[in-house]
Amino acid sequence: MAVVVDTKGLKCPLPVLRLRKALRDVPAGEIVEVFATDPGTVGDFQAFCKTSGNEFLEWREDSGVYFFKLKKAA
Repeated sequence: MAVVVDTKGLKCPLPVLRLRKALRDVPAGEIVEVFATDPGTVGDFQAFCKTSGNEFLEWREDSGVYFFKLKKAA
């Protein structure tokens, strides 16, 4: 079961900070799903994964809500 982080309504840098905090309690290899409404989170989460070693699996947008799927680094 994936961990879900809801950052809807938050602006940069709060979504990334919430994700980073949530990842502290997630075991390596676990899937994390994030919901956001800030369009800047697409680039922010990609950059975060690149610098942190976590895997950016996918993202999509539906009616102004962005969905991300990430995998915590081993």
